[in-house]
Amino acid sequence: MILHLCFHGIGTCEREREREPGEAGYWVTEPVFRQILDEAAKHPHVRLSFDDGNASDVAVALPALKERGLRATFFALAGRLDDPVSLSAADLRDLRDAGMGIGSHGWDHVQWRGLPAAAARRELVEARAALTEASGGPITEAALPLGRYDRQLLGRLRRAGYEAVYSSDRFPARSRGWLQARYSVTAGDTAESIRTYITHRPGLRDARNAAVSVIKRLR
Repeated sequence: MILHLCFHGIGTCEREREREPGEAGYWVTEPVFRQILDEAAKHPHVRLSFDDGNASDVAVALPALKERGLRATFFALAGRLDDPVSLSAADLRDLRDAGMGIGSHGWDHVQWRGLPAAAARRELVEARAALTEASGGPITEAALPLGRYDRQLLGRLRRAGYEAVYSSDRFPARSRGWLQARYSVTAGDTAESIRTYITHRPGLRDARNAAVSVIKRLR
């Protein structure tokens, strides 16, 4: 089994500058981020990823990952490539050149569940094509914006040809699973809380979260 840790932003996101309500709750300060990386580096079964394509991914996360010999996958947004506080095409190429993975988080950071056909194509297909061109390499994985999904959406993602899809379901994942659960790091986390998550034995909470995931896949 493996454990996925997902980051969203590094530094300080002031609430008046949030792009959407609650965003600040998923940013971690630089010192805490580095402490969490130090902890993650001790555990080979931990995988790292970054959602939302914030500029801090390349300004802060990339140097810290390289210092520790760690690899991560960055799920970018095609609709923010020209946004000065988000990852640009050049940033995506720099990440690739450093050995990092690039995935799709869609176009506009909207939930994919329940989208009409045209909007789904923009988020699942056109965004991937734009990110492929921008990053100079293939996009084979996707991360679900807001973590929401159902059977119809997973079917669309399979038909679109994604090799792996990442959720926010918070339980250990099988290394070869197509749908991968992740733990989203929040502003309230510390190196200690992450250590507890990484080293805990699977229990009732994990079983409950896995059961909820099954329900989502069937509805």
